[in-house]
Amino acid sequence: MSVERYLLSKPFQSILWVNLLCRWYNGFVPNLLGNMAESPALLDAYLSLSKIFATTSLSETERQIIAMSNNRLNGCTYCMAAHSVIAKKGGVPEDVIEALRTNQSIQDPKLEALRQFAIEINESRGWPKESSIEALLAVGYSRQTVLEVILGTAYKVLSNYTNHVASTETDAVFQTAAWSPNLAQD
Repeated sequence: MSVERYLLSKPFQSILWVNLLCRWYNGFVPNLLGNMAESPALLDAYLSLSKIFATTSLSETERQIIAMSNNRLNGCTYCMAAHSVIAKKGGVPEDVIEALRTNQSIQDPKLEALRQFAIEINESRGWPKESSIEALLAVGYSRQTVLEVILGTAYKVLSNYTNHVASTETDAVFQTAAWSPNLAQD
């Protein structure tokens, strides 16, 4: 294989991504990202969506509500553990994290409306009832928020489905927040 062809190959692109990730994460590459590196396009898409989702009009708490609601609904044990740790480090209140992990209502009515809307977007596969959109708008969110919930849902589909297919092992740094779907029985 020529040098030019190797430099354009998927294995080489994956090596570049893993090296870059090691630098970003101070030598730690989460198992999810290591698994995604098998497909440089998937890893690029996930990292791009993650970065874009962080630039929305939503607060860290609101973004975690969307992410963790999707993680729970999709049964992703890896992402629930990881996002529980990330949310705590990001300043999300403990009671909100616990409500998301156990499928309980959030005390704040505006945040609970966002949680309910994120659930509906996931469960309806993007076909929410108009009354659900109106309920979200009634508590102070905008049509922009509706679209940002869709963005957050798409972002979590990439990681949740990858973890399912790859049987991703939860990293040691997330083990303290291990999660099981039976913690969130309806």
